[in-house]
Order: sequence, then C-alpha cells, then structure tokens
Amino acid sequence: MKKRKNIIIVIISIIIAIALALAIIFAINKNNNKKTVQSETENTYPTEEILKEIRQSVAETPLKDYNLETIINNNEKEKITEKIEKKEADIEFTTQYRDNSSLAKGKIQTIQEGQDGKQNEIVRSTYKNGVLVATQPISVEVKKVAKDKIVEVGTGAYSANYVPIAGDKLKPIENEIDLKTDANQESNTIKKLAKTDTVVIKEAKNDWYNVKIDNQTGWVPKSKMEYVNEAENADGGMPVYTKEQLTQNFGISMLLNRRSGLTLEQFKQILENDPNDKQNVFKNIYQYFYYVEQQYNVNGLFVAAIAVHESGWGTSALSLRTKNLFGYGAYDRDPSAYANQFGAYESGIDLVSRVLVKYYLNPKGTPIYNGEIAQGTYFHGATVTGVNTSYASDKRWGEKVYKWMTYFYNKL
Repeated sequence: MKKRKNIIIVIISIIIAIALALAIIFAINKNNNKKTVQSETENTYPTEEILKEIRQSVAETPLKDYNLETIINNNEKEKITEKIEKKEADIEFTTQYRDNSSLAKGKIQTIQEGQDGKQNEIVRSTYKNGVLVATQPISVEVKKVAKDKIVEVGTGAYSANYVPIAGDKLKPIENEIDLKTDANQESNTIKKLAKTDTVVIKEAKNDWYNVKIDNQTGWVPKSKMEYVNEAENADGGMPVYTKEQLTQNFGISMLLNRRSGLTLEQFKQILENDPNDKQNVFKNIYQYFYYVEQQYNVNGLFVAAIAVHESGWGTSALSLRTKNLFGYGAYDRDPSAYANQFGAYESGIDLVSRVLVKYYLNPKGTPIYNGEIAQGTYFHGATVTGVNTSYASDKRWGEKVYKWMTYFYNKL
C-alpha cells in the first residue's frame, strides 16, 4: 500500500512540474507580446520582477491547492460495477434421504449418485474492485435436468451380521492372504496382504470383494476379510472427543472446509430440545448436519448456524412454506419469489452444504466430493468472514452466524 502511494505521489509531482513549465512559457510569451518593437540585439528574457510574480502565482498556489492524500484516498475507494452476462451454469441436484433399518445407525450408503443439470443464464453480475461478489438471474433456459441423489440412512443397531458395502474398510483375518487380479483363486497374485493391512471396498461380486490398497486394486475372498468398524472404540461405543479437543481451533478464523469431529450423538445433544426451537424443526433434522459432514467435508455446525440464523430457528414464514432453512436462491428485493422450494428440510441442508463446498469454501481446482472439482467462484477464504463476502449482502452476516456457532459449541 505504501509503495502504491509513493508511485501516485511521483506521478502527481510530475504533472505539477509540467504545469509549472507551461505556465512559465505562457507568462514569457505574454510579456513579450506586450513589449513594443525593440532592436534585435535587445535582451527579451523576463525581468526578476516578472519571475517573482510567476513564482508566487503559479509555483506556490498549485502545491497548496493539491491535497495528495485526498487524491490517493479517492483513487482507493471501492469501485462497484454491474454487468449483464450470459453464461452456462450447473443446476445443483437434490438429495433424497431414506431410512434403512438394516443399516447401523449413523451409517449412510448412496443408492444413486446425483448428477448436476445444465442451464444457460442471463445474470446481473456485481463486481467490487474487479472481484465478482454477487449474481442475480434475469432469465434461465434449462438444457439438462438434474438427476436426484438417493441416500439410505441407517436406523438399526450395529451387529456382527452387518454386510460391508462400497467405501467400507476391511482387513485380513489371517496373517497373510493374496490380492488377486480376478475374482478366482487361479488368477495371478498382485501382492501379499498382511493382517495389519487395511483395504477399501470398491465393489462386491459373488464371494469376492474388489478392493483398493494404496494405488493397487485387486480381488480378495469375502471369507478371509473382516469389517473395520471405525465408529467403535475399545469399549464398543462411539469415540467422543472432549469439548477442549473439539474447540481447540475454534475462532472467527477457523477453517470450515473440514469436519467438526462431532459424533451423531453430539449433534443430537446440541440441536435436540433447544428452547429456541419452538417448532421442533431442528429436533427432527439434527442428524442431517452430521451426514453432510461425512459426505462433503464441511463443518456441520457451521451449516446449522446458517440455517438457524436465516430461518429464525425454522419459524420464518419463508422456511415453513418452502422447507428452505437458508433462504437459498432468495434475493433482498423479493425473497419469496426467488427462494428454492424443497420437499424436505434435509434436501435443502444437503444442497446448501454442497454449494458452500463447491463455490465458497475451496479455491478453484480443489478436489471435493464424488470426483468433483471446486469451482471457487466466490472463494475469499474458508472462514465465516470469507463466506460473508459474497454469500450475504449484510456485512455483519458472518458475525451473526459465528454467534450461533459459539452457542452450539458451548452446549457440548
């Protein structure tokens, strides 16, 4: 900033010097024109008296009149511009959640992956000092309809009869087994797996699992593998971090593009039976803030704090009518006309979490969920104040959301 001011001062000084030179030349010419015809040998330079007048009227006045600090400050004021632009944009898919009693509580499995649609948009884009801070649609033309994601949510108790699914981890039950190229014993051996090795299931086929370890993929017999239940500790219960552990990095500058570390039960403890929850909205949906953490690597309490702030704990007329706790898609000029409508509260929680991860919390090019890459359109840092820059017109929005996050963490 100091270097920039010095450059501006040098430029202005040069302009003033040029102005002085032109003024002196003008004064000399004017003085010569007033003189009567003189001999060719007569000296035509200005007298000392004239030079004194020039110095007083030209040299001193501009330096007094030009306020360099004012000029610099005017140049540094925010420049806000608006443009009408045409672009192709994603239509974010919606997620449907279904209960499954055969899955252990706290586990989820994706039955159908979602696919974003595509649409052509004409939008009014707002730029602040050349940086895009907001867009408002004027018209849209859908080119490809989005495909819903379907997720099953476990409601049953974990048992030894649990059947592992894609994404689960396994380990050998013997000291050493073969990782095969195909799902049969006669196929070639890729490597030996030790009892301490952990593999990730890619798919199941008859009596075999296709698994991945490091950068290698192969097949192992189901009968020689056992499920690694990461949700269990030595006592058979969920690992619970202390309040001190969970809040060691808590603050206005904490990074939100990662999980909070809370268990499903801790989300329940925080959001169930809160006196502010007059409509019992959050009492019935607390688990979905945990599920979006697991799927999208976003702080679920941050998402919950946004929902609480924007909907007044689910009491606003807009949220009750649209199941949209975030006012997502709404604009200040006419919130009810533009806000997205959802079939269930959890669909909005899921969609907004993905939008935050894809556009606000990660720089462009960052690998995020399901092989997706972050677009980083509104990335100004993975903090609540960074999100505030483009997410909300209220400059104190981040401060208000952070207040609710503090409230939640204090309930641990």
